[in-house]
Amino acid sequence: MIANFGFKDGSGEFFISLDTDKCNGCGDCIPACPGSIFEVRDEDPNDPFREIPVAAVKESERRKIKYTCGLCKPVSDHPPLPCVGACKAGAIAHSW
Repeated sequence: MIANFGFKDGSGEFFISLDTDKCNGCGDCIPACPGSIFEVRDEDPNDPFREIPVAAVKESERRKIKYTCGLCKPVSDHPPLPCVGACKAGAIAHSW
């Protein structure tokens, strides 16, 4: 399941997508993110039958993703964002 965290406004769509089928709850995204927006939850609110932890964007950060993640957003063709690069499972993607 793809979980989208973020918002849409007049200036665009700003979402971090997390593929919960790929996420293994390792938490490698947490130290990689300079904005400290990730957390690992013991339970997935979207899948009550999931038995392993899953990463998510903190509730308090969801409306600030445009600004918090803007520090890492590449200006041109750069390596992947730190959280995307740290996720060995390939579960994290950004919409912008």
